[in-house]
Amino acid sequence: MILFLLVTLISLVTPNFLKPANLGNILAQTAVIAIVAMGQQLVILTRGIDLSVGSNLALSTVIGGLIFHQVDSGPLVMLAMLATGALVGAVNGFVFVYGRLPHPFIITLATLSICRGLALEFAPGHTTMRGMPDVIASLGNSWSFGLPNSFFIVAAVALVLLVLAKFMVAGRWIYAVGGSPDAAKSTGIPVKGVLLATYTVSGLCAGVGAIVLSGRTDAASPLYGNLLELDTIAAVIIGGASFLGGRGHLGHALIGAILIGVIRNALNLLGVDVFWQMIAIGLVIVVAVEADVLRNYLEARVRVLQAGRAQ
Repeated sequence: MILFLLVTLISLVTPNFLKPANLGNILAQTAVIAIVAMGQQLVILTRGIDLSVGSNLALSTVIGGLIFHQVDSGPLVMLAMLATGALVGAVNGFVFVYGRLPHPFIITLATLSICRGLALEFAPGHTTMRGMPDVIASLGNSWSFGLPNSFFIVAAVALVLLVLAKFMVAGRWIYAVGGSPDAAKSTGIPVKGVLLATYTVSGLCAGVGAIVLSGRTDAASPLYGNLLELDTIAAVIIGGASFLGGRGHLGHALIGAILIGVIRNALNLLGVDVFWQMIAIGLVIVVAVEADVLRNYLEARVRVLQAGRAQ
């Protein structure tokens, strides 16, 4: 409803907003955030957080760029990006689970710095590498049926994760772990395995985002993904998910990503300075978090009242 009202208001202020070309640009611009945010959504469902996704994406593009300059093979480059993303995610999950860390914030903050440093170290001249295989460039920068190809990648990732979250036992386990880790463990759910798999999937989504971004720019860069972790967290929270875990769905991440894209696109059309755009996104995050706090408070009050009536 908020997204609908926002689009209606913006279309009245800026008539160019609803033009098909502009709407397609919004989809293309938000594709990377949407893909990575869906992985972040799964992590937040388990009461966790992944701060490494931006640096993971940058490292994945650099590894893919290095492979491309040795072997001009689109499938091999994509496999390298996906493997890099998944490996970083697996490291996050393994250290968090088996290192018995109090919160994933610690390890993902560490890998944020490590991955960015590795990306800068591996990139020749510590800068952008130009060129990507044609198939990757087509995925990230071409259009089909009037829509950017990246839109179809977002849809494919969403479909796979939707099946995982809603129609598979593993998805039920993710919600159970986020709702109450102790209760999940007592019922026989492999909590450690669920957490490890969740962070691996988050890293894999960063690898998919790397493919889309490198294809769109036809380049690989150690500077890509700067503040992407904040954008993805913002997308999940703005979309309505809860930091308390166990509540939310992939639609939250997608709606939040589109909201961010719509706000930024509208402010661009209105000629608003980029710094004010950052302030606007920050204010929206504050409002979204406060709304989540208020919702949890009201639900708690309702449960108390219902319990009182039952007695």
